[in-house]
Amino acid sequence: MKKLLFVMVTFLFVLTACGGNESSESEAEGAEPSKQEEKATSDEGSKSSEETKADEEKEPSISVDKNLTNVEVTIPQSFFEMQNTDFEQIKAQAEAEGIKDVVNNGDGTITYKMSKSMHKDMMQEMEKQMAGSIEEIKSSGDFPSIKDIKANKSFSKFTMKVDQEAYENSFDGFAAMGVGMTGLFYQLFDGASPDNYQVTIEVVNADTGEVFDTINYPEAFEQMQNME
Repeated sequence: MKKLLFVMVTFLFVLTACGGNESSESEAEGAEPSKQEEKATSDEGSKSSEETKADEEKEPSISVDKNLTNVEVTIPQSFFEMQNTDFEQIKAQAEAEGIKDVVNNGDGTITYKMSKSMHKDMMQEMEKQMAGSIEEIKSSGDFPSIKDIKANKSFSKFTMKVDQEAYENSFDGFAAMGVGMTGLFYQLFDGASPDNYQVTIEVVNADTGEVFDTINYPEAFEQMQNME
């Protein structure tokens, strides 16, 4: 199984797993950001420097469009740039795995068009990969304070049982960050709105059953960015 992209939960890693089984299947064709009114100035109606900067820094997000016969998954091209992969490589790799329609939208995003059955297979494979990742966190020995991790069906809530003292005196909390990211990516690829998705991780004392910490993503990532 070839790895096309790795960003915590890698969409293209899952895509390659599904592509071989679906390569013969035909592919069907298929808000403006709000801005605050500014007070009257000598150049009334123009954007403030803060608004202009915000627009320039705004990154496109993942989006999933489920039509009657096909599913379109749109991914920011910056994800691929982190892997030093250009569009022609991306397209060639996807086509080699049975994805027939890969579009560079010219706005910093790339769209994959696939059948609904391929998208279903993709999500099932993603679930397997996530289950494997969770099991590795528990058994690898890299995070010794973590005793168990359970997730709900939509991967929007996780319960992480830990040795509290060991957890609080280690860097094992980084595992929660990875779990949070995988949950967010799963929801996005399943069609959740980037404006309305969340992962909650409850960190539980394995001996007492008490929840001693609750982490919410993506809020936790935003707080980390604000601290930089």
